[in-house]
Amino acid sequence: MSPATFTAMCSANAPTPRRWDGTSVRFPRSRSLRVDAGSPTRLARAAQSGRCPNCGSRVDWHPRTDGDGRPVGLHPQELPAAAVPAISRWHVSSGIAHPAHDGTPWCRIPHTALCPARSAPAALTPQLTTLRRHLALHTRRLINNGTLTTFAAPPSERTEPCRPARPIAHLLGVHYIAGCPIGAIQCVAQTRQRRRCTRPVLDDQAPHGTWTLAPATLVNHRSRPGETMAVYDLTHLAFAEQMRWRHQHCPGHAASSAADLALTEWEPFDARLHHQHIHQRLPHGGREQHHGA
Repeated sequence: MSPATFTAMCSANAPTPRRWDGTSVRFPRSRSLRVDAGSPTRLARAAQSGRCPNCGSRVDWHPRTDGDGRPVGLHPQELPAAAVPAISRWHVSSGIAHPAHDGTPWCRIPHTALCPARSAPAALTPQLTTLRRHLALHTRRLINNGTLTTFAAPPSERTEPCRPARPIAHLLGVHYIAGCPIGAIQCVAQTRQRRRCTRPVLDDQAPHGTWTLAPATLVNHRSRPGETMAVYDLTHLAFAEQMRWRHQHCPGHAASSAADLALTEWEPFDARLHHQHIHQRLPHGGREQHHGA
């Protein structure tokens, strides 16, 4: 009899482990965590790590509770609360960022207050100044290594009338504003390598939207006569295609069950909050076109 056969016979005849009262001990099978199919979001309630496009530093993106629909980018490390101005103090609870101090000696700070590619705030404590200098040195190393080509200008400085930095889109009967130009919107789905998909949502093989001039929507969905705004209209596309844009998926992940690794950049358009992003000219100064400029 071979050793393997003898071991198998002993295992088969081994008594089942039992408790003191005689009931058998059963170990539950381990199950992997999965996202419920009916969940409104496939993101885990945790920080979505990313890199600042301006300086290359790491940023943790958290949902927020201050009424703004966009997530807030926080510095990944906690700082002493005494070194952070009261207006810049945040705390995170259950993955949700709250714009206030929770009374502990530590707090979080928005990355924009430390980003070396932006103008320094008026009042910086010595500790924040030192941290900002370290981030600037890190950015310089990225530039020297070729990882980061150059400082990108802040969104407010990049905005051009002929190519909106934050275009307005019309899909599913709602006006949304994007966080970057139409052609730069990136898929948020997870690849098989467990990384974020690098493909854009706009694809040459898929139907495109149409740049058009629409009435400028104001408070209570009213519009003033003669006021128009450039809108990337997607309402003429099929419902499934509009949902693909709304979920911010590339055509390859349109019907995929892969989880999302980032939050979508769409934000409900509000003329009072986003009036600086309203443009009355079509991209490149042309007439209605079907390109995602």
